[in-house]
Amino acid sequence: MAGGAGDVALCLPHRGRDRVPAGPPAHPEGSPYSLGSGVLGVDCADCFRRGRRDILPGAIHHDRAGPVRHRRDHGPGGFRDDPAQRHRAGLSRTGEPAGPACNSARLSAELTRIREVRFRQFAAIGVVMACTACASVPTTSALATVKVGALFPLTGSQAPLAKQEYAGVQIAKDLVNADGGVDGVPIALLTKDLTAESDAAGRVQELQVQGVHSILGSYSSSLSMPVSAAAQSRGLLYWEAGAVADQLTGRGYPLVFRVGATGTNLGEMSSHFAAQVLAPRLNLPPRGLRMAIVHNVDGYPTSVATAVAAQAEREGIQIVANVVYDAHAPDWASVLQQVRSSQPNILVLASYIVDGVDFRRAMLKSGLHVDAFIGSTMAQCVPDFGAMLGADAIGVFASDRPPHGFNPEALNDAGKAIYARFAAAYRSEFGTDPTEESLAGFSAAWTLFHYVMPKARDLGAASMAAAARGLDLPNGTLANGAGLKFATTSKAMGQNTRAAAVIWQWQGIRHSVTVYPPVYATGTVGFIPLPR
Repeated sequence: MAGGAGDVALCLPHRGRDRVPAGPPAHPEGSPYSLGSGVLGVDCADCFRRGRRDILPGAIHHDRAGPVRHRRDHGPGGFRDDPAQRHRAGLSRTGEPAGPACNSARLSAELTRIREVRFRQFAAIGVVMACTACASVPTTSALATVKVGALFPLTGSQAPLAKQEYAGVQIAKDLVNADGGVDGVPIALLTKDLTAESDAAGRVQELQVQGVHSILGSYSSSLSMPVSAAAQSRGLLYWEAGAVADQLTGRGYPLVFRVGATGTNLGEMSSHFAAQVLAPRLNLPPRGLRMAIVHNVDGYPTSVATAVAAQAEREGIQIVANVVYDAHAPDWASVLQQVRSSQPNILVLASYIVDGVDFRRAMLKSGLHVDAFIGSTMAQCVPDFGAMLGADAIGVFASDRPPHGFNPEALNDAGKAIYARFAAAYRSEFGTDPTEESLAGFSAAWTLFHYVMPKARDLGAASMAAAARGLDLPNGTLANGAGLKFATTSKAMGQNTRAAAVIWQWQGIRHSVTVYPPVYATGTVGFIPLPR
């Protein structure tokens, strides 16, 4: 992923160098390639096969009106000059006025002629329409590049982590292109900055005009929801690179797919871990655990909390409190009092990053103590949590997607090979190990580029969706340790049923260890009970 002179500097917080792989090239203000304005940006690396990095592959135009215009220019016998129609205009077949001598036999012959001409006309129209429909679905043999849209919040508050996810997508594209592309045709990312939900439909429309049939995005669930809905309505494939809200794949959309974990996966993992690991460490059966769930009122944390409670019930864990707060105006004193009065020994928090940090600080200040604290929405998993809390983060568990550094034995031969290539490319570009977000973005994009597109009959959305649903990859095949099998039921349409989720623990200042499931573990559980 060599960067050009105009590369955009993408910052990685708290780790690595100060740059990440460039996205689309930065151009002077007002240029149509300015990412800041949310207009089309094209990754310079996508032009490498052209021999010049400043020339974009030419657009492919399919003029659907062409055949129709040609048909309208017919001479005699066509739409404009059909001898069989002259009779209706009061003319003979030779063009002379038709007189009373026109007998019934002649009229019958004329009617037969009219029917034959009409049949040929409608048959020709059918052929034109069929050919036009075929021309609208691209095959690699007709393409200079395989255009794939990318929508991510590359500016604004979500940009630091979103850029890491996008960097993983870029690496996947580069590795597939290094392998020969899709049937010999390189992939080109057409990238747009998206920071507002209200802009989602417009960005999708712009990408469709540019000729894409598939879109990767969008890091944030709040953005992915409207983007995926717009893509589905326009007949485009939407491929999620990182967002985890259950609703994304819970609407029965046949063109929406997600390779990574859902909020339900993370919530269920929290309760399963509590029953299988924490209970024995506390010398208790699962029914001896008293779990308090605290969650933000928003849809995503609420869905995670619901999954935590449902799995806890299945595991036999008691739910002694389910406390809701508003992150925009949290009353931590009230929240903590409700938790304290329920006397839990396990606390599960479903939050975003800022309110997750604030809750932990308020909890410590209040003197509330539990034997184990699990963050269940990835808020406790980001570097910011460890950096902001320092020693106060030690002992906290996080239910998460697999981060870098999990046990490589979780991977099969295919998984080990592709993870090694990804990690080497990332280290070469940044001088540091891959981040969790980059691994998620890479695993999703690699699945689309390497497994789905080559197997699709063509690069239309329906064909790619059919190819995706036909995949059956065992656990350990993807770089993040996941397998692949997409759900086909309406309540989880397009969700990977073999998505990977893990539990890891902060065991030092800015130092974490993957502890569960055992196949992913690089260390053992510590700090149980949680230090006071």
